[in-house]
Amino acid sequence: MNRDKINEIFARFARANPFPKTELKYTNEYTLLVAVILSAQATDVGVNKATPALFKIADNPGAMLKLGEGDLKRYIKTIGLFNAKAKNIIGMSRALLEKHSGKIPHRFEELCELPGVGRKTANVWLNCALGKPLIAVDTHVFRVANRIGLVKAKNPLETERQLEKKIPEKWKIHAHHWLILHGRYICVARKPKCYECTIADLCEYKEKNL
Repeated sequence: MNRDKINEIFARFARANPFPKTELKYTNEYTLLVAVILSAQATDVGVNKATPALFKIADNPGAMLKLGEGDLKRYIKTIGLFNAKAKNIIGMSRALLEKHSGKIPHRFEELCELPGVGRKTANVWLNCALGKPLIAVDTHVFRVANRIGLVKAKNPLETERQLEKKIPEKWKIHAHHWLILHGRYICVARKPKCYECTIADLCEYKEKNL
């Protein structure tokens, strides 16, 4: 896909939704990181149902450690992989207190050293919390970017690297939000809603559902 077409795709996304934001609910930088960890292989809707009660009593690393892994599980048991996620959130909280004075590090490499925080989670947090122009690739971004022809990649890391090169700098701060929302509501997995799509004429997908 050529640069002019890519630019027009993001220009249309921007006209329709100038300031896209994560649909995860959070109250501060710490609860944002917890919410992003919980959202792995789960829906934002499902996470948002579980977290308000949790964040009322545990919105910082110390409070989360005081709550403990067992009680944390009770709050997040409706979320997929909740056992592993509870263990990681407790481990992440302990690491923040022991190594970072309770503050979340702002360097990508240090973020990725925290339990439960991988490349995608780190990119999402840095983008949402600090406004860094990073591309986080989840299942929606991977599907949409490859389907519409933005990239030709075999895995999320390849997709991220190609998007970093191809997306004009001015669109990068919101790019992954636009792609996520497009994948969540229009370019859905089984039957994309091409008949509702604002970029259908630019999309290079050959099996359009018009």
